[in-house]
Amino acid sequence: FTLFMRDNPQRTYTHRGSAFTMRIFHMTSLANSATNSMISSVSLPSGCVRFKALEKQHVYLKSLRLDIMATSAQLFEEPFDADEYIERLAWRTPGGGSKGGAEAFDPKKLLEEFANHIEELKQLDERIQRKVEKLEQQCHREAKEFAHKVQELQRSNQVAFQHFQELDDHISYVATKVCHLGDQLEGVNTPRQRAVEAQRLMTYFNEFLDGELRSDVFNNPDKIKEAADIIQKLHLIAQELPFDRFADVKAKIASKYHDLERQLIQEFTAAQRRGEIGRMREVAAVLLHFKGYAHCIDVYIKQCQEGAYMQNNVFEDTALLCQRVNKQVGEVFSSPEMVMAKLIQNIFENKLQAHVKEKLDTCFAELEQYLKNLYDLYTRTMALAAKLTEFNLGSDKHTFLSKLIKSIFSSYLDSYMDMERQYLQSRSAAILQRYYDSKNHQKRPLGTGSIQELKERIRQRTNLPLGPSIDTHGETFLSQEVVVNLLQETRHAFQRCQKAKKNLNNAACFGCKMLTGWQENLCISLLSLQLSDPADLPRNAYSIFLLLVEHLCVDHIDYALEIGLSAIPSSDAKNANLYFLDVVQQANTIFHLFDKQFNDHLMPLISSSPKMTECLQKKKEVIEQMEVKLDTGIDRTLNCMIGQMKHILATEQKKTDFRPEDENNVMIQYTTACSKVCAYVRKQVESVRRSMDGKNVDTVLTELGVRFHRLIHEHLQQFSYSSMGGMLAICDVAEYRRCAKDFRVPLVLQLFDTLHALCNLLVVAPDNLKQVCSGEQLTNLDRNLLHAFVQLRADYRSARLARHFS
Repeated sequence: FTLFMRDNPQRTYTHRGSAFTMRIFHMTSLANSATNSMISSVSLPSGCVRFKALEKQHVYLKSLRLDIMATSAQLFEEPFDADEYIERLAWRTPGGGSKGGAEAFDPKKLLEEFANHIEELKQLDERIQRKVEKLEQQCHREAKEFAHKVQELQRSNQVAFQHFQELDDHISYVATKVCHLGDQLEGVNTPRQRAVEAQRLMTYFNEFLDGELRSDVFNNPDKIKEAADIIQKLHLIAQELPFDRFADVKAKIASKYHDLERQLIQEFTAAQRRGEIGRMREVAAVLLHFKGYAHCIDVYIKQCQEGAYMQNNVFEDTALLCQRVNKQVGEVFSSPEMVMAKLIQNIFENKLQAHVKEKLDTCFAELEQYLKNLYDLYTRTMALAAKLTEFNLGSDKHTFLSKLIKSIFSSYLDSYMDMERQYLQSRSAAILQRYYDSKNHQKRPLGTGSIQELKERIRQRTNLPLGPSIDTHGETFLSQEVVVNLLQETRHAFQRCQKAKKNLNNAACFGCKMLTGWQENLCISLLSLQLSDPADLPRNAYSIFLLLVEHLCVDHIDYALEIGLSAIPSSDAKNANLYFLDVVQQANTIFHLFDKQFNDHLMPLISSSPKMTECLQKKKEVIEQMEVKLDTGIDRTLNCMIGQMKHILATEQKKTDFRPEDENNVMIQYTTACSKVCAYVRKQVESVRRSMDGKNVDTVLTELGVRFHRLIHEHLQQFSYSSMGGMLAICDVAEYRRCAKDFRVPLVLQLFDTLHALCNLLVVAPDNLKQVCSGEQLTNLDRNLLHAFVQLRADYRSARLARHFS
């Protein structure tokens, strides 16, 4: 059985069908019959043992029937697994599984069951195969019949297509004949209609010629539409007649023409007041061919505006009016876009222009209020124009609205930039002056001309303070609030520059950016860029940038640097307060803000124009000038620091510190002068770190560390050292070296390491002096420098140390 299932898996799996099912049901019925017959043959009195044996056979046959039914179900399940199927069959066969252990296993029963099952499967396979062959024969037969029917349908379709072609040709022939006949009829009917129309017009013309209008069409008010059509045609004919012969009749026709035109306009006006859209549409259609059609539109526009401006907001009323009229003109007039455009033009040239003139003329003397009003009026007009673009105003509505706006504000824009610069300059100066007044500071005039330039050159080259030092009491005269106000002013201006390039749809957002107090006035003062032509934007942006440089960089930062330089004391001053590093810190912050605004707001406006080069050059010049002053101030501040250290050493360091009278009663620790100097240095290092950023910190600390080392080196060479004094000097230098670690500069730490090694020459035994001088740290130093340090020893002559350097 296993071999059969494995050799024919596809066949067994594929040809499962009703025949196998019938075979299973047949085996099931046989099992049922056998069971029933065995039960009926049982004799109850024979004893319980035989009954129990028969009962077991019944259970077995019943399970066999269930197994056969299960086999049918399992055989047709997906996916089919032959091994699993065999295992289940063996497990269900009595004596074929492992239920009762090795004693219960009966290979003969299992073999017999497999042989019977294989035979049944073979019979099932044969039946399914016969059914498959029968179905294939039926499929081939039906395919031939279907192909025959398709051929018949194709032949029928071909015949029908030929009939359709013949019918189409016939219809085309008939249509051609009909069109030809229609052209002939039209050629006959058109002259006839023209003749009838001419006869009718001649009849009406005769009435005008006789002077008496007898036709009902001229006397019946309900036929005014027909009368208007007739009189319009007679008016065109009368214009072609000679004046000398038909002067009287031409005057009568013209009089009737104007009379009907007037009546139609009156009827249109009355219908508009009653709100009868249908009647208005009819009258407008009649007036369309009259010369008074434009007058009808003017009357409509004038009447639309009656009672529309009841609020104090002209712009809101205009938007609501246009929105209401836009729905109506499409139902009344044949060309609504022309009517809407004419309405908006009328509003701009009359209502808005008068409103703008009134608002600006009343405050022309007050520059601040004038600019505020102009800003408000222009932004509101732009916002209104953005709303009006929703309506159908023709093909080029943006250009149309731009021309209307320009017609209103053109007279105010010619001198606007000059007024803007004047206002910005005065306002910025007022901001700065308010700050200096709050500090009770009278701004000092900075020197100009050749003398000031000469002083500046001398100061840069010699680093000498020219002129008396002033006391600022720690005030830097730099205010971040002032800087932020000035930068905020120009930032809003640059934003308006950027938005001025966009269309009117984006212009409405200008009115939303309102500030409070004087900041609003400052931002308004830069509206010229919004009012400028796009071609002028780079030039106006550059102009505002120059004003920013003048007031922020020159009048505020540069002035503070000059005051800070003047406040730096001389290098020999005692207990001097050094505030210039605070100036450096605030100037550094301001430079960052200035540079950020330059890149974020100015560059997008000038990036594609020649003004970009000028702005970059101007920025470079300003920064370089300020960097020179900052460098000068930092250098002089470092000199003051070194001078203060020198003062501490001069006052606190005694000659007996390094040649004590009692060599045996000396505590080995650093001296008082060393302690105070290190405390002062650590304080100044923190001040430098607090005031600088980036690489500037390392640069300044490197310079301070080098000068600090030079000072200590020169200071140590002023004394003579005993053996115990040399140990004290080494302790001092060790403390200086610990202080140098706070610099976090490798060069400075290396210098103090070398100095510490030099101080070892003060205490080394004479016999080991040569070996120490050849050590790793001292081998690269100049021999004269080593000799100079050895000469500081008190036993230099007595120990004949000079022989080591001869």
